[in-house]
Amino acid sequence: QVQLVESGGGLVQAGGSLRLSCAASGRTSTTNTMGWFRQAPGKQREFVAAIDWRGITDYADSVKGRFTISRDNRKSSVSLQMSSLKPEDTAIYYCAEKAYFPSTRATDYNYWGQGTQVTVSR
Repeated sequence: QVQLVESGGGLVQAGGSLRLSCAASGRTSTTNTMGWFRQAPGKQREFVAAIDWRGITDYADSVKGRFTISRDNRKSSVSLQMSSLKPEDTAIYYCAEKAYFPSTRATDYNYWGQGTQVTVSR
Protein backbone atom coordinates (compact mmCIF):
# COMPACT_ATOMS: atom_id res chain seq x y z
CA GLN A 1 0.00 0.00 0.00
CA VAL A 2 1.05 3.55 -0.71
CA GLN A 3 -0.28 6.56 1.16
CA LEU A 4 -0.30 9.98 -0.47
CA VAL A 5 -0.90 13.24 1.35
CA GLU A 6 -1.25 16.54 -0.50
CA SER A 7 -0.69 19.99 0.91
CA GLY A 8 -0.35 23.56 -0.29
CA GLY A 9 -3.76 24.36 -1.70
CA GLY A 10 -5.56 27.59 -0.99
CA LEU A 11 -7.10 30.75 -2.36
CA VAL A 12 -5.13 32.92 -4.76
CA GLN A 13 -5.93 35.75 -7.15
CA ALA A 14 -5.72 35.29 -10.88
CA GLY A 15 -2.15 35.67 -12.05
CA GLY A 16 -0.79 34.43 -8.74
CA SER A 17 1.17 31.32 -7.83
CA LEU A 18 0.79 28.29 -5.57
CA ARG A 19 2.95 25.29 -4.86
CA LEU A 20 1.38 21.93 -4.14
CA SER A 21 3.26 19.12 -2.45
CA CYS A 22 2.57 15.44 -2.09
CA ALA A 23 4.32 13.14 0.35
CA ALA A 24 4.31 9.42 -0.31
CA SER A 25 4.77 6.73 2.30
CA GLY A 26 4.40 2.98 2.56
CA ARG A 27 5.53 0.57 -0.14
CA THR A 28 6.68 3.13 -2.67
CA SER A 29 8.53 1.91 -5.72
CA THR A 30 11.81 3.25 -7.06
CA THR A 31 10.47 2.97 -10.60
CA ASN A 32 7.20 4.81 -10.45
CA THR A 33 5.37 7.79 -11.84
CA MET A 34 3.84 10.49 -9.71
CA GLY A 35 1.01 12.48 -11.22
CA TRP A 36 -1.31 15.36 -10.52
CA PHE A 37 -4.94 15.40 -11.56
CA ARG A 38 -7.71 17.88 -10.87
CA GLN A 39 -11.45 17.85 -10.70
CA ALA A 40 -13.66 20.90 -10.90
CA PRO A 41 -17.29 20.85 -9.76
CA GLY A 42 -19.48 19.07 -12.28
CA LYS A 43 -16.52 17.97 -14.39
CA GLN A 44 -14.54 14.79 -14.81
CA ARG A 45 -11.16 14.34 -13.22
CA GLU A 46 -8.49 15.48 -15.66
CA PHE A 47 -4.78 14.99 -16.05
CA VAL A 48 -2.52 17.90 -15.12
CA ALA A 49 1.08 16.66 -15.03
CA ALA A 50 3.21 13.61 -14.34
CA ILE A 51 6.86 12.78 -13.71
CA ASP A 52 8.50 9.38 -13.71
CA TRP A 53 11.45 8.08 -11.71
CA ARG A 54 13.89 9.23 -14.46
CA GLY A 55 12.55 12.77 -14.33
CA ILE A 56 10.66 12.55 -17.61
CA THR A 57 7.61 14.81 -17.48
CA ASP A 58 4.30 15.22 -19.25
CA TYR A 59 1.84 18.10 -19.05
CA ALA A 60 -1.70 18.81 -20.12
CA ASP A 61 -1.78 21.43 -22.86
CA SER A 62 -3.83 23.72 -20.64
CA VAL A 63 -1.00 24.06 -18.10
CA LYS A 64 2.13 23.89 -20.27
CA GLY A 65 4.38 26.84 -19.62
CA ARG A 66 2.56 27.71 -16.39
CA PHE A 67 2.95 24.62 -14.18
CA THR A 68 6.11 22.72 -13.32
CA ILE A 69 6.21 19.28 -11.76
CA SER A 70 9.23 18.05 -9.83
CA ARG A 71 10.08 15.22 -7.47
CA ASP A 72 12.51 14.40 -4.72
CA ASN A 73 13.17 10.67 -4.83
CA ARG A 74 15.00 10.67 -1.51
CA LYS A 75 11.98 12.17 0.22
CA SER A 76 9.40 10.28 -1.87
CA SER A 77 7.67 13.52 -2.67
CA VAL A 78 6.39 15.37 -5.69
CA SER A 79 5.56 19.04 -6.12
CA LEU A 80 3.55 21.11 -8.55
CA GLN A 81 4.57 24.73 -8.95
CA MET A 82 1.63 26.63 -10.44
CA SER A 83 2.09 30.11 -11.86
CA SER A 84 -0.05 32.54 -13.85
CA LEU A 85 -3.08 30.89 -12.33
CA LYS A 86 -6.45 31.37 -13.97
CA PRO A 87 -9.97 31.03 -12.56
CA GLU A 88 -10.40 27.92 -14.70
CA ASP A 89 -7.60 26.27 -12.69
CA THR A 90 -9.97 26.16 -9.73
CA ALA A 91 -10.41 22.53 -8.71
CA ILE A 92 -9.51 19.89 -6.18
CA TYR A 93 -6.02 18.71 -7.02
CA TYR A 94 -5.11 15.06 -6.46
CA CYS A 95 -1.75 13.38 -6.26
CA ALA A 96 -1.55 9.88 -7.71
CA GLU A 97 1.00 7.11 -8.14
CA LYS A 98 1.48 4.30 -10.63
CA ALA A 99 4.20 1.92 -11.61
CA TYR A 100 6.68 2.76 -14.33
CA PHE A 101 5.80 5.15 -17.11
CA PRO A 102 3.63 8.29 -17.15
CA SER A 103 0.04 8.14 -18.24
CA THR A 104 -2.66 10.74 -18.71
CA ARG A 105 -5.42 8.30 -17.77
CA ALA A 106 -6.65 8.39 -14.20
CA THR A 107 -7.60 4.73 -14.37
CA ASP A 108 -3.92 3.79 -14.82
CA TYR A 109 -3.01 5.14 -11.38
CA ASN A 110 -3.24 2.82 -8.41
CA TYR A 111 -3.00 5.14 -5.43
CA TRP A 112 -4.58 8.51 -4.74
CA GLY A 113 -4.40 11.20 -2.15
CA GLN A 114 -7.42 12.89 -0.60
CA GLY A 115 -6.98 16.05 -2.62
CA THR A 116 -6.34 19.68 -1.86
CA GLN A 117 -8.55 22.59 -2.92
CA VAL A 118 -7.18 25.29 -5.19
CA THR A 119 -9.38 28.33 -5.76
CA VAL A 120 -8.38 31.11 -8.13
CA SER A 121 -10.41 34.29 -7.87
CA ARG A 122 -10.88 36.85 -10.63
